[in-house]
Amino acid sequence: MKVVAVDAAYTDPYITDVVVTGPGQTTDVLLTADQVPASYYMAANPYASAAGVPFDNTTTRGIIVYEDALPSTPITPILPAFNDTPTAHKFFTNLTGLVTGPFWIPPPRKVDVRMFITIGLGLTACDRSGKNATCAGPNGQRFAASMNNASFQFPNKLSMLEAFFHNVDGIYTTDFPDKPPLKFDYTNPNNSMNSAIIMTKKSTKVKKLKFNSTVEIMFQNTAFIGIENHPIHLHGFNFYVLAQGFGNYNPAVDRKKFNLVNPQERNTIGVPVGGWAVIRFRANNPGVWLMHCHLDVHLPWGLATAFVVENGPTPSTRLPPPPPDLPKC
Repeated sequence: MKVVAVDAAYTDPYITDVVVTGPGQTTDVLLTADQVPASYYMAANPYASAAGVPFDNTTTRGIIVYEDALPSTPITPILPAFNDTPTAHKFFTNLTGLVTGPFWIPPPRKVDVRMFITIGLGLTACDRSGKNATCAGPNGQRFAASMNNASFQFPNKLSMLEAFFHNVDGIYTTDFPDKPPLKFDYTNPNNSMNSAIIMTKKSTKVKKLKFNSTVEIMFQNTAFIGIENHPIHLHGFNFYVLAQGFGNYNPAVDRKKFNLVNPQERNTIGVPVGGWAVIRFRANNPGVWLMHCHLDVHLPWGLATAFVVENGPTPSTRLPPPPPDLPKC
């Protein structure tokens, strides 16, 4: 198979016998039908990096049948194990951007905003006053998730985009931190249930960005509750994946690994299990844009934040008004 694009962005052609794609990601693949005419299974199974967490351990199959092939039992490919992180990491890190492609733009070199964002699970205090409060987490607390220890909560009075356009206060705050409140051994499993740092609080904190500013984000996975790959999706933008690896990010060593020549361009990055990833993008799309984990349960738990990108200097770089038929909450 030949991978030619990911997340609708061209890549250098990459030959592989395994394609790895995560929630929210897309991959364009060319298949050359050059095998002996017969029937072949095209099969896929889950990549589940969280140890001890139940998942749907099944295999989905399609059948490719060559013209003029004699009836036969389809040939089954050998699939990676469900927790084969080395294979997943090899695939993700071997992708590069197609600099000769029709839409290629080199990554910006000057960075205006640098952010260090920890991501992972955690706990929040159990509010037993709620009518249907369920607190199934350890120590009688409620499962949560957070970025930089801020567990995102969607507003329920007005959308953030309407609040931005109409300049309405009290819907969100612009104090999402550029770094975690505490520096610790992020990927050390001994911190999995460290009661001193595992608790988080609900808030609707966002990061305000000037139009056309360049933003670099270092995502650091954490070991809270459990270690797993988190597919982080950014609305409204594509970004360049400069580097990724395992363990705690070390700028003295890891910045030397940055690919500023032909980095892959995506809108969803699978931050490696027990590892880190660095992305860079230009904030040239005004409005309010969510950034969140694409695992279904992690978004309502709070593994998200949003960017409020200010308007630009021209009519075409300003957020247009809402349509007259916009439904009201």
